Amino acid sequence: MVKNQTMVTEFLLLGFLLGPRIQMLLFGLFSLFYVFTLLGNGTILGLISLDSRLHTPMYFFLSHLAVVNIAYACNTVPQMLVNLLHPAKPISFAGCMT
Repeated sequence: MVKNQTMVTEFLLLGFLLGPRIQMLLFGLFSLFYVFTLLGNGTILGLISLDSRLHTPMYFFLSHLAVVNIAYACNTVPQMLVNLLHPAKPISFAGCMT
């Protein structure tokens, strides 16, 4: 016998109720932080790959830390920026679980 089953496809993020001016200020601030994160870690990766003296174990692990930081920022920040601009903030079930 099949019971009533409902699949959850998305969640709605409510967050704090902020005025449009504060939302735009936060959008600009977090966009700036996002760009600086990508540029800083990209610079680290570029310098390590260009200079052969930096091909030591310490810089190997530093480059992997920079890659992880870029991956984390690219996974979370764009969704947060979208949520600051749109009033309805749905997020997928997989995204919520991640």
